[in-house]
Amino acid sequence: MRYTTINRFRKTHRFLGLFIGIQFLFWTISGLYFSWTDIDEVHGDHYLKKPTPVAINTGLIADSLFHNLSFPIHELEVKTIGQSPFFWVNDSLLIHPKTGEIITEISPQQAVAVVQANVLPQYIPQKIERITEVGPHSEYRGRPLPAFRIALSGEGNPIAYVNARNGNFQRIRHTQWRWFDFLWMTHTMDYQGRDNFNTLLLRAFSLLGLITVLSGFALAFVTSNWRMKKQA
Repeated sequence: MRYTTINRFRKTHRFLGLFIGIQFLFWTISGLYFSWTDIDEVHGDHYLKKPTPVAINTGLIADSLFHNLSFPIHELEVKTIGQSPFFWVNDSLLIHPKTGEIITEISPQQAVAVVQANVLPQYIPQKIERITEVGPHSEYRGRPLPAFRIALSGEGNPIAYVNARNGNFQRIRHTQWRWFDFLWMTHTMDYQGRDNFNTLLLRAFSLLGLITVLSGFALAFVTSNWRMKKQA
């Protein structure tokens, strides 16, 4: 009876170990990577210039601009795209401050100028692409569209993204971030959005992991020398 019990514990522990061992390995590898990685480098901060104050020439702003608008202004932001100031109104419209023209989308040349204003000069724009949709696993998922995707020279295959509607510099992605994103996916076991810690899969494997550990403790207990001697 004693050996039958021990054999059952061994089989259970072995089965659970084989079943969730790969996920345990991913958790360990990703955890090590996160602990040894500088999160600022993952974000791509080492590609970016330090923020500098931008001088706005108020003489460019027409006095009658706001009187000619056919809608009320609830929110106003002054932006610089390239060397030119613009108004971003009500978080929806880009307006030229002198002419009052509504800009539906910035040009590729302006997008490049935005990147050059934010990225260190050694990373030179190589190729620009306008994107209107991305997949669930895209490195630009969850960000505003349409956008300009600008490939840069330099180590890490850096790619910058600029919002086509208002000229906002969005993100810079590179090899280290892509590895982090992949390992974060395996760590959270959210294979769609990456950040959901409440998936059924993660809960199930966490519970199985606990059972595996407890079965190991149980196996150590039933096979311990002092217990064997006590039952002999």
